Amino acid sequence: MIVAGVILLLLGFVFGVPVLWTLGIIALVIGLVLLLLGSIGRPVAGRRYYY
Repeated sequence: MIVAGVILLLLGFVFGVPVLWTLGIIALVIGLVLLLLGSIGRPVAGRRYYY
């Protein structure tokens, strides 16, 4: 999720598409939240790990 967010951010920046930029930010934030919750051991939606 984090990698997808970074790729979307880069594509949105390079091609000047604001929708890709916005989707990249959203995907990056969601990925970081899941990473944070997973690293402290808190299960999200019944799953402890997302890899």
